[in-house]
Amino acid sequence: MPIFVAATFLSACLVFLVEPMVAKMVLPLLGGSPAVWNTSLAFFQFALLFGYAYAHLLQRVKSLKTQALVHIAALALAVLALPLRVTTLLGPASNDHPALWLLGVLAISIGAPFAVLSATAPLVQAWFARVYRGEGAPQPYPLYAASNLGSLLALLAYPTLVEPFSTLAHQRMGWSALYICFAILLSVVALRAARQGGEVVVEQPTEVTPRPSWKTRLGWLLLSAAPSSLMLGVTNHLAMDVASTPFLWVGPLALYLLTFVIAFADKPPIRLNQALLAQAVIVPICAAFAPYVTGPIAFQIILHLATFFVTALVCHLVLVGKRPAPDHLTEFYFWMSLGGVVGGGFNAFVAPLLFSNVWEYPIILVLALLARPWEGWRIDRWRLGVVATCIVLTVLAPITAQLWGYDSDELEIVRKGLLLGAAIYAVPVRNLTPYFVGLVALISFCAEHVGDRINSGPSFRNFFGVISESIETDDDLGDIKIISHGSTLHGAQAQDPELRCKPLLYYNDATPIGAVFAKVTSAPTPVRMGVVGLGAGVVSTITRPGDVLDYFEINPVVVKLAKDPEEFTFLSNCSKGKVNVILGDARFTVEEQPNQLYDFLMIDAFSSDAIPAHLMTVEAMKIYLAKLKPGGVLMVHISNRNLELASPAMAVAKAAGGYARLNDFDTDEEGYTSAALTVMIVGKSAQVVDQYAVGEGWTATPPEVVRPWTDDYTNLMGALIRRAKQEWANATAPDDDEDEAEDDSAATDDEGEGEDDTETAAPTPPVAAAPANPATKP
Repeated sequence: MPIFVAATFLSACLVFLVEPMVAKMVLPLLGGSPAVWNTSLAFFQFALLFGYAYAHLLQRVKSLKTQALVHIAALALAVLALPLRVTTLLGPASNDHPALWLLGVLAISIGAPFAVLSATAPLVQAWFARVYRGEGAPQPYPLYAASNLGSLLALLAYPTLVEPFSTLAHQRMGWSALYICFAILLSVVALRAARQGGEVVVEQPTEVTPRPSWKTRLGWLLLSAAPSSLMLGVTNHLAMDVASTPFLWVGPLALYLLTFVIAFADKPPIRLNQALLAQAVIVPICAAFAPYVTGPIAFQIILHLATFFVTALVCHLVLVGKRPAPDHLTEFYFWMSLGGVVGGGFNAFVAPLLFSNVWEYPIILVLALLARPWEGWRIDRWRLGVVATCIVLTVLAPITAQLWGYDSDELEIVRKGLLLGAAIYAVPVRNLTPYFVGLVALISFCAEHVGDRINSGPSFRNFFGVISESIETDDDLGDIKIISHGSTLHGAQAQDPELRCKPLLYYNDATPIGAVFAKVTSAPTPVRMGVVGLGAGVVSTITRPGDVLDYFEINPVVVKLAKDPEEFTFLSNCSKGKVNVILGDARFTVEEQPNQLYDFLMIDAFSSDAIPAHLMTVEAMKIYLAKLKPGGVLMVHISNRNLELASPAMAVAKAAGGYARLNDFDTDEEGYTSAALTVMIVGKSAQVVDQYAVGEGWTATPPEVVRPWTDDYTNLMGALIRRAKQEWANATAPDDDEDEAEDDSAATDDEGEGEDDTETAAPTPPVAAAPANPATKP
């Protein structure tokens, strides 16, 4: 028994350790896109199905000895793919078909070991049943428990223990060594089973129950596909505005696995009626607030993960209730596995072709409610009144926005209150499934029209994300066209012909970035500049005759929009120097440029609100510094609502041999003439940096001393925690104005009227606040 349990436990650990590890290895090759994990997970689901099919076919071999020898050969062949690494056989990443390139890379790099590992659970259970048979023989349940325990422990260990405390190189070699140990262990299990199990007599089973209908099979597939799709949908939703990183990947995957454990238990700790009630409460709330992405990140993560968990659990509990008789269990598990592949494949490959925005998450969330018990369309009078009230509250939210606009904070609170009220009113009709589904769909639809991701123009979607356009109106500037990625602006251009070449937001003259621009363009001779992140092409407005500007951009859609004069005219009409656009991941395209080429280099590569971590490592910083002339300067834009990036950025600059200054800039300006931001400048000497660190706010002291990030080590979990601490400190810090008023009042009480001799103490400097990137709707 122990050796069977050990083999099952170790295989599950290796499977769920390698998934986030390999995705993290591939992530820098594709610009840090959240789609890397979705595509990778879809591949792993297919490989898992392939492993199950292989195990099923191997069981048709009569001799256990032959089975053992075949599988030992498969283990040995898979070892040839080690040590674990990303293959270079397919060349550099493709910008035109990145998903196909990624599938090929994963198949070559990890396909064989992963498929062999996936086959372990069914094979070992089959061998166990052959070795331990007869009356009083032990049951295979410990193997199922060991598999689930190994999977959950590995998923939880990777972001909390493995990733923060070990480098990728150590992870790769450690996993490869563990796989070899596993191959030896499983070979021993196979040979022992072959000696003790004897011949497998393949008999045609006698069916005692009718074969499942195609309707039943379709039900199995859909009930399995919905949670799989939701898992990728919620991961993509969270990763888009935080970071594409394992600590956000494994949460939904662990909860997905946990719902299987609960649903397939002999006595589920959460019963179906309890899960249905929890789903009825939380799903309408999630539908109402999902489009609001600028709120507290902890609230967003908890809300979406809880919604996903209860919805997936309902689907899996209903699925277990539809299990067939034992003589059809093999077919049941096949359709269940196929449903997982269908759900993951839909999100990874089909949805980007069907939708111009990430609509699959709210759509599948609503459709998954159809798994609830169906009691028909009959409705009594009081519930009809509840439905009507819910509809009125829901539609009032977008109506108020259309009548009075989106800019008022007070009206936004009213709209959120209306949507929350509608979500509460949907709960009483939870047992009337068609009405409940319709109400949640209406809430989701209306919330999308008032959330802070609202866009009034077209959206363009590809592997690298969703790029949206919209037109906003500013009191001083008039109409402004905006290009955005998720909740982060990539550029804004005034439509007034006289203002079209005026830099707005981060790049305005009033910001530290604008001040550095002014210093760069004050040079008496032409300068060579490089900018990572094209956006709308705003930086081209600072070029002079003779200047050369190289843009580095990974997303072909962004390049197309920036170059099209019908969309934005910064490149076509506002630049006075020569502008080149180089397509590809900036980490590699910048490295291809000659050393000491640039007078000025800027990293401004937002992926929604997250900056690709591979552009902020010591190795990347050394590349940037090598491309600078001796008097050149590097500027890194690290504004982020959810991650505290200033500390690791300063540590990276120092570890790479550079000298850095940081500016955490805030502004009272409203609209598009300025924006709060955090920016760092780096040079090869302190003297060079001092020349550019003009104005107030520049400091050489990092907010917190942390370990610098490298290609082998990043700690985004730590960055998230530090930002949360800052937000808490800001929320609990005393208000300076109130303290000042209290001081004035006390002085007046003590000294009479005190108008001439009251002296107000200097206020205590506030804790550094998180710079807020303007959302698509300011």
